Amino acid sequence: MRLLDLSFDTPEENLAMDEAVLDGVESGASPATLRFWECPARFVVIGSAQTLRNEVNEENCTADGVPVLRRCTAGGCVLQGPGSLNYALMLPYAEFPETRDLHDSYCFILHKLSGALAALGISAKHEGVCDLAVSGLKVSGNAQRRKKHAFLHHGTLLCRADYDGMARYLREPQDRPDYRGGRSHREFVGELPPTPGALRAAVRGVFSVEDSCGESTAEEVMVMRRLVAEKYSTAEWTHRR
Repeated sequence: MRLLDLSFDTPEENLAMDEAVLDGVESGASPATLRFWECPARFVVIGSAQTLRNEVNEENCTADGVPVLRRCTAGGCVLQGPGSLNYALMLPYAEFPETRDLHDSYCFILHKLSGALAALGISAKHEGVCDLAVSGLKVSGNAQRRKKHAFLHHGTLLCRADYDGMARYLREPQDRPDYRGGRSHREFVGELPPTPGALRAAVRGVFSVEDSCGESTAEEVMVMRRLVAEKYSTAEWTHRR
């Protein structure tokens, strides 16, 4: 599996790169890939099927210059930025038959992630459809986009929670996993104590990925730039719902 430890300055580029690599894996032009990234600035990102006004306090985002984007995967609305280490897996089903079924794929990957955290002395539990929680506090939210031959699974590993930003930019969600109950963002979200470097190493270990970093292909970069221009930076995509 190729390792990409590759972060861009803008949220549009970071989201587009995940989709560009997925397209490459789907076509067979790119190998199975584990990517890590972290955005240097705050932004809000909603799931592909969410209605923006239900999830985001857009007035506060506009006032503070916090971008709002829509990703290509499902899942819920989150605040991204420094302290949110993202991992992304772009995997072909043929190489990972455990992932052909949606539910099974979440179980397979989140079991791996739980093992990575266990190696760091942290007991994490798969909660709801796509969360990891420590002592009932969410420390990783995950989402997928599935194509014919491959899929993208990406998620956060929350090293530092921006509770004030969550309260200011995110509305309390209507769609809640049972284990959350009526808790607010501040009451529900936790933090992971290991350093981002330790988390990277632990995740690489459970997926048997060597620590030598690979490079993106020219085709992936070209597709990423096209997706930024035609999709992720457009109001038509962000405000489609």
